This record gives sequence, structure tokens and C-alpha cells, in this order.
Amino acid sequence: MSPTPVIAIFDAGKTNKKLFLFDENYQIVFEKSARFTETVDEDGFACENLESLRLSVFDSLKEVAKLKEFKVKAVNFSAYGASLVYIGDDGQALTPLYNYLKPYPKRLSKQFYSKYGGEEKFSIETASPVLGSLNSGLQLYRLKQEKPEIFKQLKYALHLPQYLSFLLTEKPYSDITSIGCHTAMWNFEKNSYHEWIESERISSKLAPFVPSINVFQSTHFNNYKIGIGLHDSSAALIPYLVSFSEPFILISTGTWNISLNPFNQLPLSAGELKQDCLSYLQYQGKPVKAARLFSGFEHEQQVKRIADHFNQDTIKFRNVIFDPEITKHLKTNLPQDINFAKRALSHFKNDTEAYHQLMLDLVRLQAISTQLVLEGTSVKRIFIDGGFSKNSVFMHLLAIAFPGIEVFAASMAQATAIGAALAIHREWNSKPVPNDLIQLKYYSANKEIQ
Repeated sequence: MSPTPVIAIFDAGKTNKKLFLFDENYQIVFEKSARFTETVDEDGFACENLESLRLSVFDSLKEVAKLKEFKVKAVNFSAYGASLVYIGDDGQALTPLYNYLKPYPKRLSKQFYSKYGGEEKFSIETASPVLGSLNSGLQLYRLKQEKPEIFKQLKYALHLPQYLSFLLTEKPYSDITSIGCHTAMWNFEKNSYHEWIESERISSKLAPFVPSINVFQSTHFNNYKIGIGLHDSSAALIPYLVSFSEPFILISTGTWNISLNPFNQLPLSAGELKQDCLSYLQYQGKPVKAARLFSGFEHEQQVKRIADHFNQDTIKFRNVIFDPEITKHLKTNLPQDINFAKRALSHFKNDTEAYHQLMLDLVRLQAISTQLVLEGTSVKRIFIDGGFSKNSVFMHLLAIAFPGIEVFAASMAQATAIGAALAIHREWNSKPVPNDLIQLKYYSANKEIQ
């Protein structure tokens, strides 16, 4: 038998690093994962072990190359954002990979925003809320201000996905999905770098742009076509953009619930920024309006509180079945404009009732958050993926919250990795994109709660 043609995808999350091989039907035929012990930067702050990550890319590809049943045609990368690798003329990293959670100096932040029009004006122009080190452009500004000698040695600042690609091609490039996601680098009004990039003489430190669908030859692995990598949030949206042409919103759920509307190109307002909205650029260069909510974290905390109060195991709440009579009773007898953390659990006769109220409160906030990106668009479908898509109570209540819109739970294995593979589909895959990449389950709003 001839070997199966595959694409290798490295999916570098903050915690887990994974390698997948997908066949031409986008089925996973091989996978492995690793977790690296963090190291620390010069200030003692925890950060990614860049050398371990670099070695794992080469070691994993060498391992895969030995598998006679597969023929690797291409490689691509998806990785978390807001992380820059500073390389010198020799292509070696000049500094640690600084953690985006590292506190940003208040003095430097004040200096920057004062110089470029103030926080509100600047944030509207760049579609980037003030997020400190999560604005990767400000990390670069900090390097210039605090480590001028290293800045002079700097050849290019590469976002992590593009650095991983650079390891295999030795060609430095910038990608719109990384530059266009809360970096404070991109002017969304002018569709170009913001003026401060030129004013601070940083533009020469940024590698040239190439489209996300481009590939290059590997200097280390013969006949491998190498993609330039994508920001993970943008990669996860690609399977939906490829599969559905009618306007939709994707609510990606996990620790954060992020409502993504790729059909909303309206400029961000100051009010939307204050409500945790931002815009980013998807792989085709078009803006996506997004709103985020800390729902997964809040759900976890409040489930522990309910379990402790009613002497239950938290595992019980993984499969609570939606009961419309309970929600009707709660809406009739309790105020519905209070966050669950402020509710006294003594008001509930049992843990199931308390859990339904928690979900009512979370869905109320979710509806407000999603409405921010829904406004002014013709969206008729909402897809929910991630943890909450498997939650019966959440899904039914969300369908009720949006009675004029079809609400679906979407399931797909490894959406981020598949997105990175789809971005360069034509370069490695001889078959058409399958029409069953995403499995959908419809939730009806006909169980209306009065």
C-alpha cells in the first residue's frame, strides 16, 4: 500500500503543545501532545521554554518522517497570540519569550497613550482594549524603552506562530491574523499599521506580510510545504467560514466565552470597548467583531459553591437536564437582574434549582455580550462550540434568549488545528473540502418561558 498523504499541524497552546496528522478527509490519523516545564525571564517571571518548544518541532517531525504509513505533504502552525520572539541577524532568539500575563509598567503605559492620543482614541483606532502585555505591540515598545541595546540587535519581532514557521523555512514573515488581534499595532480605520509603528522606528523590525494561504519550502525537510502559521482564534474560525456562507455568529466557549461575528465590519465604539469588545482580522484580512465574557471561569467557581452548599460532587453538574418548569418558577419568584455570586443559596430548595438559576444568570449576561456583535447585522444562525455546547441547560436557555435566530451546538475535533490545515488546503490536499467537517445539533426556542 502507498503511504497516506497527510498534513502535520503543530497547535501550540499556552499549556499543551500538540502535533496532529490529518488525512485528506481531515480525519486525525496521528497525534501526540507534550507539556513543557516553564522557565523564567530575567525578572524571575514565568515564561515559555522557547528552546524546548524549538527542539520539539524538529524532534516531532523527525519522528513522523519515520512513519512509513504516512507521507507528509505540508506543515502548518497555530499558536496563542500576544507573544513575540525577538530574533537577531543569525535567527537566534535574543530574549526569553516574555509572558503576556507579565504586568506592564504603569509609567510606560501612561507615557505611550499620552503620546498617541489617549487610551480611548487609540483603542478605537486599533480595536485593541488597554490590556497591558496582552497588547503585543506594547511589549515591543517596552523592549525599545527598557532594553535599547537589545532593540538595536533586533532583526525581526515575530509572533509565535510565525516564529515556529521560521524555524523550518528560515524565512521571516508577518501574518495578518497575528498582527490584527489586540496587538495595538494595526489601524482598523486605515487598514494599515498605526502611525506609532513608524514614529517609533519599529516598522523595520517587523517582517514583511504574506497572505495566510502562502507556503514555502522547508530548509530542513525536503518536499515539505510550510505554512506561515496562524493566531489560534482566527484558525478556529476557518472551518466555519469554509462550511457556511450565510451570516453567522460563533460563540467559542471555555474559560472565556467569545462571541465572534465575521460578518460585522462596523467600527468599534468607545462603549463597546468598555464592554470588552474588540475586533481582529481573520485569515482573509476581513475584520471580525468579538465580545468576551469570563463565563467558564465563573461557572466553575459557582458550581463549587453549589456543590459545597448542597453536599454534592461537582461531577453531578456536568449532565444536568434542562427543566423548563424550574426555570419558569425561578423567573416568576426571583429577581433576574442579579449575578449568581451575590445570590444566597438558601433561596433554593435543591442543587438542581440553584444550578438552573446559575445558568439563567450566565445566559442573561451571554445574551447581552453576544448582542454587542449581533447588532446591525443579518445573522440568522448562532453556533456554539466548546464546553457549553454540551450543556443542555445553557443551550436551551440560549435558544430561548434568541427566538428569531437558529441556535446550534457545534462539535468538531480540534477546530484550531483543522483551521490551520484548511488555510493551505490547496497546497497539500487533492480532494475537495468535506461538507461534514462540523456536526450540528439544533436547539429550539419553542419552550418559551413566560
